Amino acid sequence: MRIGELGRRTGVNAHQLRYYEAQGLLEADRGTNGYREYDENAVLRVKQIRHLLGAGLSSEDIAYLLPCAVGEAPELLGCPELLAAMRSRLRRLDDQMAALARSRNALADYIDAAERVSDRTYPPFDDADPERVPA
Repeated sequence: MRIGELGRRTGVNAHQLRYYEAQGLLEADRGTNGYREYDENAVLRVKQIRHLLGAGLSSEDIAYLLPCAVGEAPELLGCPELLAAMRSRLRRLDDQMAALARSRNALADYIDAAERVSDRTYPPFDDADPERVPA
């Protein structure tokens, strides 16, 4: 099938499909006319890629995982590459979540402090425009 049909069957646009191919996640043969030709397995592969991207995995991570993927969801077999990549991604997510939690707490502290001194404003605002907020 050509790229347009693969896109229609998977809901993924041609630009993304070419990106997946460039990343080594998807393979296509070239017809005599130079057009990409995908086999029937490409539909399943694209669905697997989309599910793994939805889990927050990078295309680099997915390249390691695809050989261990079975089915559309996909089910991932316990390949050593798979486990190492998923553990690494989980650590990165944990680090990002911790950083976001620290940022959230700091912002909440600033809001609390500002609300405690709400009778004073700095810089002073024009009383005619009480909705004005500093940029």
